Amino acid sequence: MPIFEYACQGCGNQFEAWVRKDTAPPCPSCGGTELEKLLSLPRVHSDGTRARSLQAAKKRDARLGNDRMHERLEYEAAHDD
Repeated sequence: MPIFEYACQGCGNQFEAWVRKDTAPPCPSCGGTELEKLLSLPRVHSDGTRARSLQAAKKRDARLGNDRMHERLEYEAAHDD
């Protein structure tokens, strides 16, 4: 069963749904059936994209770790008895 993306014409809600053949699901927000099927772009995973994703995650984790360490040091300085 493929996943399709839809936009409800009634309330503007965008959602994904598992769909068989040409049946359209009702909108989970308003229950409407006037839906527009949106274009879904495929995801491509290669060694290059995987490496860039890992590098971005490592940068993010390092930044968050530094922020947590800074908050901890501030807390310790303010609550030093």
